[in-house]
Amino acid sequence: MDSTRRDLVKGGLAAAGLGILGIPEWAVPAMAQDETLVEFTDLPDPLTLVRGPESRMIDVRMIDGKFIDRDIFATTQHFGHPELDEATYRLEVSGLVDRPLSLSMSDLRAMAGEEMAIGFECSGNRGPINGLSGNGLWSGVPLRDVLNRAGVQANAKEFVFFGADRGEEEVQFRGRSFTVEQQYGRSTSRETALSDGPLLIYGMNGEPLTRHQGFPLRLLIPGWYGMAQVKWLSEIHVQKDQYLGKYQARWYRTLKGEMVNGEMKWKETAITTQQLKSFVARVTSNGRRHQVFGVVLNDGTPIRSVEVKIDDGAWQPATMDPSTTEQYGWKYFTYDWQGATPGEHTVVSRVTDVNGVVQPTAEELEVKRTFLEHNVQHPRTLVIA
Repeated sequence: MDSTRRDLVKGGLAAAGLGILGIPEWAVPAMAQDETLVEFTDLPDPLTLVRGPESRMIDVRMIDGKFIDRDIFATTQHFGHPELDEATYRLEVSGLVDRPLSLSMSDLRAMAGEEMAIGFECSGNRGPINGLSGNGLWSGVPLRDVLNRAGVQANAKEFVFFGADRGEEEVQFRGRSFTVEQQYGRSTSRETALSDGPLLIYGMNGEPLTRHQGFPLRLLIPGWYGMAQVKWLSEIHVQKDQYLGKYQARWYRTLKGEMVNGEMKWKETAITTQQLKSFVARVTSNGRRHQVFGVVLNDGTPIRSVEVKIDDGAWQPATMDPSTTEQYGWKYFTYDWQGATPGEHTVVSRVTDVNGVVQPTAEELEVKRTFLEHNVQHPRTLVIA
């Protein structure tokens, strides 16, 4: 069944997820009045996209423009949303540094800032909705500049980032359980921390961060999954030893089988940079012409091609949107589907980067047991009237 833009706004908001998301009418994509949205048949009925005090999901069918509005940007967290006062806020930099720092937001804003388009997803984001993802224009201070001001010592290897969000957690160890208070914490290597990419962010799409997005300061490491992008950043601790906090050592791991000398070996790997992924976000129609629109997410490696396949047909080249070429931002693509016949169809996309890495099929990922880093080619189903 097709829905016009006006129908979605006036009568079908709950079914489309927009009512739950609370998206105002002006934020709905400006499709032409004679263009209709073809409804996917692989969505839950009713579709419920979380938009509450703890988590938010976006409706990717409604993407309009390069950047997602800050008030609907997807987010999730572990310990709630702390309320921080910018006037009294301090970022503490400690550990293996020559000059420990306690920086106010005024101190940070006085430093030379940068602006960067960065898109990312939660490592648990997956189809068919793919709603735990987003793309923004972020402004802040290069992490490297702050670390250089502190003077990183030669023996520093691990850079730990703590958020102001905290809570009680049970830690299991050999049959025993310990209840301790933990801050959300993630770490990265010296090489990554002192590279060009990571930013200490205070602005999004030309406005201050919202509380949901980590006001007044958060970390962004371009090309990495969302768990690394620590919100409400309060401390940077530089150390020599490996950091093994709960959300570094236990939660964000992928279990995958690998054949070694003819035998399956099971190993866990840390979740860091985004795996190469594309997904079909929507299909629209205008008479007998149909258009497929989708999104590419990856770690910043240049893209060679995006392709779309209808049913069991051959892969066909999609057109990349020339306005979405930023290295770490979302890349949009379209495919003009000519001569679509009435009935049920499947539509799927795949992306290939310049190194020849191809987005995997479900069969190729059968050896992966955990659901994180889900970058499989995901066929969408729909009915052409």
